Amino acid sequence: MRALLFLVALLCSVPSVAASRCDVQVPLAMASVGEVRLAYQSIGRDSDPALLLLMGLGGQLIHWPDEVVARLCGQGFRVIRFDNRDVGLSTWQGQPPSANLAYGVLSYRLGLGVSAPYSLRDMAGDSLGLMDALGIQRFHILGASMGGMIAQHMADLAPQRVESLTLLMTSSGAPGLPAPQAALLELLAQREAPNREAAIAQQATLLAALGSPQLDSNLAGLRREAARSYDRAFNPQGVQRQILAILAEPSRVELLNRLRVPTLVVHGTADPLLPVMHGVHVAAHIKDSQLKLIPGLAHRFQSAFKEPLLAAVLPHLRAHRLDGQQLAQWQGAEGSPL
Repeated sequence: MRALLFLVALLCSVPSVAASRCDVQVPLAMASVGEVRLAYQSIGRDSDPALLLLMGLGGQLIHWPDEVVARLCGQGFRVIRFDNRDVGLSTWQGQPPSANLAYGVLSYRLGLGVSAPYSLRDMAGDSLGLMDALGIQRFHILGASMGGMIAQHMADLAPQRVESLTLLMTSSGAPGLPAPQAALLELLAQREAPNREAAIAQQATLLAALGSPQLDSNLAGLRREAARSYDRAFNPQGVQRQILAILAEPSRVELLNRLRVPTLVVHGTADPLLPVMHGVHVAAHIKDSQLKLIPGLAHRFQSAFKEPLLAAVLPHLRAHRLDGQQLAQWQGAEGSPL
């Protein structure tokens, strides 16, 4: 009887144990990577396989939906999300962009060179440095938009460390791909605002334009989201520098052609910023990659698409997952992967 009661108590406690292990409200920590300090959260057990989340242009770690992070952690991953340089609570460059954004956009449209204070490959170095600081040798990567571009560089710089690559709503940067909607580019470039209310209204309008045409914009909710971001950190010049890093980037087709990392590419059919052919093109140039197209998905996370996204991503992550014991056995047999 005691054994039965113990078993019942153990089974009843499993959900609460999993919930505490995947607490998305864990304290923020800071890691020094060269001259950059990165604000990050680590959710899950240190012994679990690591999954690094890379956010897109101007996005902060809070823009990874908590419920998605918890679901990923619940699959047995140690989920790490962080603020890229120049956004959120990570290091800001501290001076105006080295080139005018309007001039940079014009140069890009004319096919001329664009000057940027740092590159996406530099940002990939930041991400690898964060994993070094955490003592994590091998890991999975999930990158969205600009984060997917950074992820491509990470997989090229350190392919032996990347267990799997998941690229959401991103691009190869190749010439000739469909351009973003012109009105959306104008909204994206409008980063200066005279006060908090104007900045919040501007960001809410941009988020609405990045959303799916199938869904109601819910401007009130978008304003709350924009206010949360503004109050945590507002650095429009940092976002301009990130834009310049994207514009200065050459085509990554040659890089993609040499990748041999298990890769899943996920893209929405209604993406107004990087139309669906961007995702198709990425997948076409990564050997043995998988492509999942989600009807109606645009260029931001919306709750209506949470389950389709997870249904696309989770099987890929599970297929390439190493648990802590397997990883320890592998390292013991093969030595350090570095």
